[in-house]
Amino acid sequence: MISSLKYTGLALLGLLVSTQFAAAQGCVAVRHMSCAAPSGSSAAFFKQRTGTWQVSAGYRYFQSYKHFVGDVEQKQRVEQGTQVINTSHAVDLGITYMPSLRWSVSVNLPLQTNDRSSLYEHYGNPAAGSGINPDANRFHTGSKGIGDLRISTSYWLINPATLPKTNLAVGVGVKLPTGDYKATDQFHRKTKEGADYTITLPVDQSIQLGDGGVGASIELQGYSQLTKSGLTAYANGFYLFNPRETNGVKRNPTATTIDLVTGEFSVADQFAARLGLSQSIRFVPGLAVMLGGRVEGVPAKDAFGGSNGFRRPGYIVSVEPGFSYMKGGYAAALSVPVAVYRNRTRSYADQLDPLGLKHGDAAFADYLISFNVSRSF
Repeated sequence: MISSLKYTGLALLGLLVSTQFAAAQGCVAVRHMSCAAPSGSSAAFFKQRTGTWQVSAGYRYFQSYKHFVGDVEQKQRVEQGTQVINTSHAVDLGITYMPSLRWSVSVNLPLQTNDRSSLYEHYGNPAAGSGINPDANRFHTGSKGIGDLRISTSYWLINPATLPKTNLAVGVGVKLPTGDYKATDQFHRKTKEGADYTITLPVDQSIQLGDGGVGASIELQGYSQLTKSGLTAYANGFYLFNPRETNGVKRNPTATTIDLVTGEFSVADQFAARLGLSQSIRFVPGLAVMLGGRVEGVPAKDAFGGSNGFRRPGYIVSVEPGFSYMKGGYAAALSVPVAVYRNRTRSYADQLDPLGLKHGDAAFADYLISFNVSRSF
């Protein structure tokens, strides 16, 4: 029999892999979606019988406002007040069924509300001598609704009934375009006489509720108990393949000509990975703390299909502290990834620049808040 400390130490991994990777923190448009099946990966979960159900809910928040070109922060944007500010709240609802101790099937659906404030999308950024938006008027656009549904299945390579100290699970999934990828809002303009009016346009790609493509994902998640005191190493990774090239949404429907490369929104691949350690706390049964690292982002080119369309590729490297608590069939976890490195890489369109000078920017957040709860039956 494995000790209660071992159960507690491994229990954290069950929460870690069920904690949804968040949308990358800013305009790097990683969709809000579960990136790891919330199947039980802890000894505590393995004790449950075949036919176990688990329901879960996760909340995520971030606010992006720091602009980067490559890994260089464009500090003048905040100083001049021209930064774009994205504020995102998401609740991920999930349900998992375990036909056996080694096999789980999960369904996850995100609910989102996003707000974006900017100058350039409306009157324009102030420019010396141009007379454009001299008062630096800032306006908001937003989106609200369900995101892209994800169905996944995961299988443990080692029979958990033997309660091994090390295990590895392999998973696959499908993402369905249930989120509105054509969401619109009102954008402000000025007449020649200076009067305000609004027009309806698609909101920025970073706050669209979906990407409009059917995707397929592969996942790995594993753990290894290192000490009898409950110190456990954990790791999980995820890659989403989005073969569709563009989703037909024009960035500027009022334009007289459409750029064939960046005129429509791209349906981009996504990736995420985590690695860290968790430690159970002896004097508080069920409590464990963790510290790890994570990376998440969007590649400039897709693994399959074309890479045309507008996207903001890049990635974030974060340090991720957190803790979890389990009692009975209930579990909760809180983590706060803090960005230590941000890089807005050159997009496919940037790479087509014959002079090699083009390099777009993107805004990133400093941190993310992720809180998850679950109940097993």
